[in-house]
Amino acid sequence: MSEISRTVEHRADIVIVASAFGADAIRRDGHAVWAAAAARAGADGFEVRRELFASDADAQPEALAQLGQRIRAHGLWSVYSTPAMLFRDDGALDAAALSLAIDEASALEARIVKLQLGGTESGVATDPAALDRLMSGIAASSARVVVENGQLKAGGTIAAFAALFAALPAQSGLAMTFDTGNWHWAEQDPLDAAKRLAPHVGYVHCKAVMGEGARRFAVAPANGDARFATLLAHLPGDVPRGIEYPFIPGADVSLDADAARQVARVAAF
Repeated sequence: MSEISRTVEHRADIVIVASAFGADAIRRDGHAVWAAAAARAGADGFEVRRELFASDADAQPEALAQLGQRIRAHGLWSVYSTPAMLFRDDGALDAAALSLAIDEASALEARIVKLQLGGTESGVATDPAALDRLMSGIAASSARVVVENGQLKAGGTIAAFAALFAALPAQSGLAMTFDTGNWHWAEQDPLDAAKRLAPHVGYVHCKAVMGEGARRFAVAPANGDARFATLLAHLPGDVPRGIEYPFIPGADVSLDADAARQVARVAAF
């Protein structure tokens, strides 16, 4: 069976990350307005970004519950993303950050709750006490808990993720968000990461990268991008794929039209 045929028959859910519509637009209008746009584009899910709330009031339980209801009214399920680190700068588990993220995701009724890995450039705590506390925290979550590779070497190296998952039991409840572009900022090989970490991936953030060094930026994968297609082929084909690059309206295409085009493109890879 061809990769295209597999995708058509067992298409992964496509999630639009709120920031794809522009951070300023989300802060100005609120997530619910743009969840409607995600639904019009044909997405299955919508990723709420805590850092794009206009104020802390948006993160209160009642506000999150109302937002969740509005997202579901559009036929979408939600991801709750927080910039909080699962592990502190000294490598220790931040159980309070995990608990807060889980509580907020629960109020939203999110299907997935996403944190950054954090830790040091050497990795994160993997001693039995830390792992027991981590698994106890995860067990309290109704949403699937995932940690994302960030753009810094602290929390963004293949070795840190490999060591953590090697230390955890197979049924720990923790999975990872595999961001296809962030590996470049952390000077890691995305394909090597996919080969080593695929069994632990529960969500994929899709983007290509242009530029070098600090001048890198996220862009849509090009049509027929063989490297991107190969990368996705090494990852689980049934986990949700999030679009995290900006939609670009133009003279001949509206923002809604580009969003719909990108949903179809990511689904077809």
